[in-house]
Amino acid sequence: MADQAAATVRLDPSDNVVTAIRPLEVGADVEGAKALALIPRGHKVATAPIPKGAVVRKYSQVIGYAAEDIAAGAHVHTHNVEFRATEVEYEFSTDLRPAAPAAKIDTFMGYRRKSGRAGTRNYIAILTSVNCSATAARKIAAAFGPEEMAQYPNVDGVVAFVHGTGCGMAGSGEGFEALQRVMWGYAKHPNHAGVLMVGLGCEMNQIDWLLEAYGLERGPLFQTMNIQDVAGLRRTIELGVEKVRAMLPIANEARREPCPASELMVALQCGGSDAWSGVTANPALGYACDLLAAQGGTGVLAETPEIYGAEHLLTRRAVDRKTGEKLIGLIRWWEDYTARNRGSMDNNPSPGNKKGGLTTILEKSLGAQAKGGTTPLTGVYKYAEPVTAKGFTFMDSPGYDPASVTGQIASGCNLVTFTTGRGSAFGAKPAPSVKIATNSEMYGRMVEDMDVNAGRILEGASVEEVGREIYEMLLRVASGEMTKSEAQGLGDYEFVPWQIGAVM
Repeated sequence: MADQAAATVRLDPSDNVVTAIRPLEVGADVEGAKALALIPRGHKVATAPIPKGAVVRKYSQVIGYAAEDIAAGAHVHTHNVEFRATEVEYEFSTDLRPAAPAAKIDTFMGYRRKSGRAGTRNYIAILTSVNCSATAARKIAAAFGPEEMAQYPNVDGVVAFVHGTGCGMAGSGEGFEALQRVMWGYAKHPNHAGVLMVGLGCEMNQIDWLLEAYGLERGPLFQTMNIQDVAGLRRTIELGVEKVRAMLPIANEARREPCPASELMVALQCGGSDAWSGVTANPALGYACDLLAAQGGTGVLAETPEIYGAEHLLTRRAVDRKTGEKLIGLIRWWEDYTARNRGSMDNNPSPGNKKGGLTTILEKSLGAQAKGGTTPLTGVYKYAEPVTAKGFTFMDSPGYDPASVTGQIASGCNLVTFTTGRGSAFGAKPAPSVKIATNSEMYGRMVEDMDVNAGRILEGASVEEVGREIYEMLLRVASGEMTKSEAQGLGDYEFVPWQIGAVM
């Protein structure tokens, strides 16, 4: 990607900015210009004068407009670049590059469920319908310590999925439907061998309604109970422990067996992004997604606010106009949603993103969409809606990582990939998270948290080389190899259903 001796990297000949690979002193050469200020690593430098109001271009795309006259060699960032919402003319299905058929069928060692789906882990889940049953669920899960679990080596753990909603909400509409989809998605997830649902009894999010709406049937590995019916917290915990204890021997009978890579559904996620996200880790993950698509597997991109300004690149990849227009419909919903809440779509880049060199949501989105690779966009889904299409897909979600990943897992993802430039300690259950560093500096600093170093691309490795490394690691993790996040016990507190609508 970059000459190790180079001071900057240019992403397209039409760009009028380049990115500093290392800190630049005043007077440093920038493609014939001289740096007029200290340029932090990962930040942009103008390679030619940019008049006030003119386009600032990176990735051959608009990332903002000059808020003042910008001289060649000047630092280009939030102090002199502004965001503008502009009308976009969308094209549909004009950039369709189907994945080449795979030369061989790749496999992983997974858990084949009665539903026909394949799991990558074997958990027993305790799902709460409402925040009122959260303590009960936590105490039930806590009853199963290392000594008892050692008797069930094929069970990865007993996990409580608790949240802060389920009541004080409308009994219909977007928010209620989204929560029900999350509950159903986790109840039927292939990484769960058994499920115990725990409610209070009087909440808006009734367990019986969920069972009726989604056709869920109780059985040895799917149990439900309400605190009010059991007659109190203590008895609920005792009964819950009994129910889970009865599930454990059955869950332990599960054995890994060869499954085709087409059974993998991978969440494509990022957090703590920096200027290198769209240069190293995200394109490498995109290449891995292309390899997965060639196998008949599925990649699920999300975080709708973080494709804002880049959605026109995805509509060109939509398999048909209906799919592309569905994506645009999500963008319009988010524009209205932020306007109603007196926010701005450009509010998404966090302080950490900006410190890492990202200036506007347009720049962030152009880098973020690279996680989806190059193959056609085959489907667009609501938050936590079951993803049924193969190949590269998109699921609506906020940019808040825990809420977004919760939706992706509910949609069926049995693995999570997570690119980061600033650093992240994210992990999820029941789907293991593979974390990918965008730069070697952060990778070295957080080596206990990072699984792959995509920063090697700035040091001479190719995007394809690192992308294949990611893909091959996905197969190993799907087969049981532990990720850095799993080794540190992450994932018990990252279940965060997206709460849409008024709290009443």
